[in-house]
Amino acid sequence: MITKFIEACDGSKFNWGKFAVSAFTPEEWQYRSEVDGGPLLRGRGWGPEHLMVFDLQIGEGALFNVTPHGLARSDLNKHKVLVCPLFEPFLKWLYQQDVSDLEKLPDLVNLGNVPTSLFGYRRDGTG
Repeated sequence: MITKFIEACDGSKFNWGKFAVSAFTPEEWQYRSEVDGGPLLRGRGWGPEHLMVFDLQIGEGALFNVTPHGLARSDLNKHKVLVCPLFEPFLKWLYQQDVSDLEKLPDLVNLGNVPTSLFGYRRDGTG
């Protein structure tokens, strides 16, 4: 995997998110299953439009379809991952970026005036 670490903060720097954004390499896309002989990743429905976004503070993440631009709230509810307060605003920001070359993404993103919180929470799929 190709991985880019990106830190994110709100306008006041009250909340500070630490994320790993990863893309599968061309070699990984070619990997064939030892069980059924088919393409392992594509056989599960994944494609180059999917990135793994992992919250390094919380320790959870998922694969997200970043093109065409997804709906962060809906996508997070679907996966029901435990998230820091900045995960949803960060995912919204990521959906608006050119992710064809992760290295071109910034190391730090100021997400501006976004909701803050003292604690992360598990997406229950109802919000």
